[in-house]
Amino acid sequence: MTTSTDQFRAARDFLLAHRRDYDTAYEQFVWPRPEHFNFALDWFDAVLAAENPDGCALRIIEDDGADASYSFAQLSRRSDQLARWLRGHGVTRAMRVLVLLGNQVELWETTLALMKLGAVLVPATTLLTPADLRDRVERAGAGAVIARSDVALRFDDLPASFTRIAVGEPVAGWLAYRDSEGDREPFVVDGSTRADDPLLVYFTSGTTALPKLVEHTHASYPIGHLSTMYWIGLQPGDVHLNVSSPGWAKHAWSCVFAPWIAGATVCLFNYERFVATTMLDVLRDAKVTTFCAPPTVWRMLIQQDLSSWSTSLRELVGAGEPLNPEVIAHVEREWGLTIRDGFGQTETTVLVGNSPGQRVKAGSMGRPLPGYEIELADPATGEAARDGEICVRCEPNRPVGLMVGYQSPGGADARLNDRAFAGGYYHTGDVASRDTVGYITYVGRSDDVFKSSDYRISPFELESVLIEHPAVAEAAVVPAPDELRLAVPKAFVALVAGETASKELAGDILRHCREQLAPYKRIRRLEFVELPKTISGKIRRVDLRRLETERAGERSGEEYREEDFL
Repeated sequence: MTTSTDQFRAARDFLLAHRRDYDTAYEQFVWPRPEHFNFALDWFDAVLAAENPDGCALRIIEDDGADASYSFAQLSRRSDQLARWLRGHGVTRAMRVLVLLGNQVELWETTLALMKLGAVLVPATTLLTPADLRDRVERAGAGAVIARSDVALRFDDLPASFTRIAVGEPVAGWLAYRDSEGDREPFVVDGSTRADDPLLVYFTSGTTALPKLVEHTHASYPIGHLSTMYWIGLQPGDVHLNVSSPGWAKHAWSCVFAPWIAGATVCLFNYERFVATTMLDVLRDAKVTTFCAPPTVWRMLIQQDLSSWSTSLRELVGAGEPLNPEVIAHVEREWGLTIRDGFGQTETTVLVGNSPGQRVKAGSMGRPLPGYEIELADPATGEAARDGEICVRCEPNRPVGLMVGYQSPGGADARLNDRAFAGGYYHTGDVASRDTVGYITYVGRSDDVFKSSDYRISPFELESVLIEHPAVAEAAVVPAPDELRLAVPKAFVALVAGETASKELAGDILRHCREQLAPYKRIRRLEFVELPKTISGKIRRVDLRRLETERAGERSGEEYREEDFL
């Protein structure tokens, strides 16, 4: 009889065997759809810890040089111990547990333990304010909170209607996580876990509105991240380092599921402040083989002489926001390796990507990954188009790696779900174009694309040109009101270290863009700023658009316009 573990292993091994053969992988891959599945019990314990007990599951390198490693067997035993202790303090199957921990071993112990219990993880960043925490507890319906001790203090004004567990120094009124280490009784599973049982509830990063609640199951992320393993190119025994903060979906993608599906080591560099040279030292000294970082980090890394670091790197990927072509070209010149872009959301696993061994087309984020059928739909008519919203086909068979749907305090959010899954597709809200051989190029969020003189403008395309200028670290382009053209492209620019904002520099950047862009795309206004971002690091263009709307075309004191240089 084929078990759920057997089904999962067979699908994984198929993708590993065809990791450089995209056509075969895409055409022949079939999602495993077991009735019951628990990643911690049926994969981590039954396969990784049983077959490779001394293998390194997790390595955490601290800013001060401290370095700790944990084997698959150690994490298996410790999560058993923690699961039993949590059950003894009222954490039960289906209970939602808000988790606020940093890159510390307790985060991975807690993740595995809650999976084993059948509880529902609600990951959150430790940067949340007391008001944010109240919102998370109330809207998620949290029955327990597991928080770092310094974060626990921010809950002082919340009613004590949930179990409180503090990790670190003792906190009055909170259970001490460290007490779980004294539990010596064996953990006994209290029942089977259905693959469609809830596992995770994420709050989206909220770039345009109040964060939405996204629900995933014991299948949609643990099994769905087969696509992420394939995109990264992970193999058993790899050392994978991902730059991402706990509490966000990308952390689960590449610091839990994708590496452990492959049987690789999760390697963390737990820095307080990002320093490019130190990160490069860690990549070299830890013998990292696969590396994933957001575009912001890649832009900081390429300001160094990358050729000075000899590494063990084999695969490089970028995610979080689209990666600009000039960054990819720079790394390829210095290291002889290609950063492969990929696209997914909190609501999904990786949907589109450049997989290992395939031709990377400049500016494109790749092709649909195994298990996903991607259509581009005209936003106005809903009909298939070469340019349109990225949509995932959900009929006749819904891909495993999709969320259940959006949640509200009372259950499913029917209004949001009806819109998100209209017409038998999942609608991402992102716009792209597809060429004749199937490569998909990101255009922008549907809310970010705008018209100028009746031409459609993609902020991402203009931002890619902006950061080719050596003084520009990051940029965001939004429409600025204009009497003649209705709107014109305006660039908000953050400079690299050592550069100083000035009229001369603004003129040089605008001249650079004028030479690279068609006349209708020209950036006509520029302002030097510190870009507003979400706490997950994404640029909040919505704030910049709002700012320009409020100014109603009035020039700010720090703004330079094209006519200033005529």
